[in-house]
Amino acid sequence: MNGYIVGQQVINGLVLGAIYGLIAVGYTMVYGIMGMINFAHGDIYMISAYLAAIFLALLTGAGVQSVPVALVLVLALTILFTAFYGWTVERVAYRPLRNSNRLAPLISAIGVSLILQNYVRISQGARNQGIPALIEGHVRVNAADGVTIGQVTYTQILIVSAALLSMGALAWIMRHTTLGRSCRATQQDRVMAELLGINTDHIIATVFIMGAAMAAVAGLLVTLNYGSFDFFIGFVVGIKAFTAAVLGGIGSLPGAMLGGVILGLCESLFSGFVNTDYKDVFAFAVLILVLVVRPSGLLGHPEVEKV
Repeated sequence: MNGYIVGQQVINGLVLGAIYGLIAVGYTMVYGIMGMINFAHGDIYMISAYLAAIFLALLTGAGVQSVPVALVLVLALTILFTAFYGWTVERVAYRPLRNSNRLAPLISAIGVSLILQNYVRISQGARNQGIPALIEGHVRVNAADGVTIGQVTYTQILIVSAALLSMGALAWIMRHTTLGRSCRATQQDRVMAELLGINTDHIIATVFIMGAAMAAVAGLLVTLNYGSFDFFIGFVVGIKAFTAAVLGGIGSLPGAMLGGVILGLCESLFSGFVNTDYKDVFAFAVLILVLVVRPSGLLGHPEVEKV
């Protein structure tokens, strides 16, 4: 029985960590490019959950009965509209304050976060929203001796697969495309990148859009997995994803996913064996311990001061 509990909590932790990792990408990309934290990113994720439910209801009402077709269409529409929100945040909260002191964009992003929360609360209501289960069924995970150590739902398999594919695609874009090279050049030296003909304003806006797209994937997957959400989920999950980004090494894409998995496993195992009420305390305690030993995070690199 203990083996089953451990196995199931590990599975749940990996799924939760995949979600944290997807959202953490938005934080780590913006920080890597601009050296600033987008505190409105968690609410972009929250909006994507609402958008996914709205588009699903519209497609169902339009007569789309095939679940795979509906999910593909909902994913495409959710990414498109969520990316627009990400672009808007960059244009409204960051671009006008690009050359101001570092505190001004931070305050602006917090203001946008509050605006988005209340915008959704007023337009959609403060009560919990939900969608019916679309993907049912599970598979059992057995040890070498045939003993069942857990079960994985098809939705959880979809979450982990989508997270790995999304992260793999993003890593390939950043490493092997012109856009990725431009992003890396902007990250290293924005002034020199502009001198080389790179439109850094366009690159920064694109980074916000890509981060929002990853949050949209997470929003749809979370909606499918848990079935319910409200206007405040962006704050809680956003703080967790930011913690995952810092834990893995903010500015590092692999670090975002690694930090998310570690944070998810810590929460899940602590909830299963100690106390659910204090899982957040334990997760943040792990973060503090890691940063004491390695301040730049697990996969981060210490900043080199340019002279």
